[in-house]
Amino acid sequence: MSIFDFLKPKKTATASIAKERLRIIVAQERTHRGAPDYLPLLQRELLEVIRKYVSVDGDAVKVEMAKDGDHDVLDISVALPDDRPSAG
Repeated sequence: MSIFDFLKPKKTATASIAKERLRIIVAQERTHRGAPDYLPLLQRELLEVIRKYVSVDGDAVKVEMAKDGDHDVLDISVALPDDRPSAG
């Protein structure tokens, strides 16, 4: 052990961070496997249209393709802000 060992970067921390990032990427790819290529574009366009009428967050629109027997189902979820006046 050298007196300057404390100056060397620890490689185990970066390796574990890289491994965790890779796990996240693989998990995301598995969820999108088999989904049509146009879904991200559809999601962005829907968000643009909704923003013309309501102020919503970028994560407010979720577009997914699901199977229902022999049919493909387009599942669109929009989280709208609660701007109703409170009763009180």
